[in-house]
Amino acid sequence: MMNTKDLRQQEIIAILKETGSASVGELASRIGVTDITIRRDLEALEAGGAVKRYHGGAHLVTGSSYEPPIAVREQMHATDKQVIAARIDETVDDGTTVLLDGGTTGIAVARALVERHITVCPMSLRVAWELATSSSVRLILPPGLVRAGELSITGAQMVEYFSSHHFDHYIMTASGFSIAHGFSEWNSEDAAVKRAAHASSQRTTAAVDASKFGTTCFVSVCPIDAPETIVTTTLPHDDLSALADAAQRVVVAQP
Repeated sequence: MMNTKDLRQQEIIAILKETGSASVGELASRIGVTDITIRRDLEALEAGGAVKRYHGGAHLVTGSSYEPPIAVREQMHATDKQVIAARIDETVDDGTTVLLDGGTTGIAVARALVERHITVCPMSLRVAWELATSSSVRLILPPGLVRAGELSITGAQMVEYFSSHHFDHYIMTASGFSIAHGFSEWNSEDAAVKRAAHASSQRTTAAVDASKFGTTCFVSVCPIDAPETIVTTTLPHDDLSALADAAQRVVVAQP
């Protein structure tokens, strides 16, 4: 559960995502705290790589190749990820082999699946750790290189491993998705592993919250209609309609 500081910093990021930049006074007024508190929050967010401060304010760090640190992403849209994870749990059949992606959404899904009777091949050490103490989940750890910070498992060994195995269900996460550019990632090695995971699985379910819609990251993973199902959160009506027309199936997860 997030503390007050985490919630406040999540709100700062949400405001900067909306406005691009904001002064300390504007942030303090919108959130209802003092300027001193906002300055401390901005210092912490800048240290984590999420924002860049300037005299009197800050702007969000953006760019198609910039990946916010996982500690920062864990504070963003946490409730949406939990709602998506609960809906993903309903799509997973007992007794199946599941490839489970990494990232903060993958962690949320792992927590939802911890009591299920399934076999899981985690694509991240963080996800593996969430399932390590489960008495019902059978874990298969794949070979590969561990990417520092993110702790995702990547590399040619992973791609080769997936090419010689067949899984029932791949639960894919992504840093961005759009109708024109499909699903995309910040890191090219992660994207290559995701493509191999999709190819090795009988079906793919994408777990992506609505804040990622319209975002195109550095590396393409697959077209928008590649997954059998996209599980997301509430989108504006026109966006949802367009997504539903382009994708195979869209499920909107709600509390």
